[in-house]
Amino acid sequence: MEKTILIVEDENSILSFLSLNLRKNGYQVIETSSGEEALIQFQKKQVDLVILDLMLPGMDGYEVSKRLKAQNPMVGIIMLTARTFEEDKVKGLLEGADDYMVKPFVMKELLARIVSLFRRMNLSEQADPVQTKITTNSFTLDIRGKQIFYHEVRIEVTSTEYALLELFMKNKNKAFDRNELLDIIWGETYVGDPKVVDVNIRRIRKKIEQDPSNPLYLVTIRGQGYCWRDDV
Repeated sequence: MEKTILIVEDENSILSFLSLNLRKNGYQVIETSSGEEALIQFQKKQVDLVILDLMLPGMDGYEVSKRLKAQNPMVGIIMLTARTFEEDKVKGLLEGADDYMVKPFVMKELLARIVSLFRRMNLSEQADPVQTKITTNSFTLDIRGKQIFYHEVRIEVTSTEYALLELFMKNKNKAFDRNELLDIIWGETYVGDPKVVDVNIRRIRKKIEQDPSNPLYLVTIRGQGYCWRDDV
């Protein structure tokens, strides 16, 4: 089944370039030039992934990303930005983007990022035929439903966050360093910024920890990496 990609880009030349190349690579494309238009199309049609420009007229990419994820936390978002400041990239990821690329970009690399993101989304969709549920520290991971609950209250997570949580909870008390997580979750061919791992960990902690700056469950073990503690 063909995947559908929503492009949100106000520069006509870039919009046409993206649309042409995505269609040539077998994707269905929906073209929009504003955040407001993108939100309308997103409600009308089935969208698998969004390529989202940060600097848009009216509603900016940060707000669009936040609203899209509120509607469907599992949709994939790749943010395009002309800004190179680290805080802008991190803010984009914290607002829900799964990846980002700095303009000007190479189409071949963007296509590779798209494949990598769809791979992560597929990881979060694959059901384990044997194990259906994991319970730890009052959290319950519903593997078939691809959901996580704390004291039976559902926590909204993205596909990338879910894939990370499932890996951690299936390997309780085992530490994974950043490179291991990149290879397992993002894929060995991922060419993006490795800091996406740290930002996703921050996002998860904001959702599951009472004090994200002093985590109890998803902890950092100095010199080893990130680990899910099962003895809290």
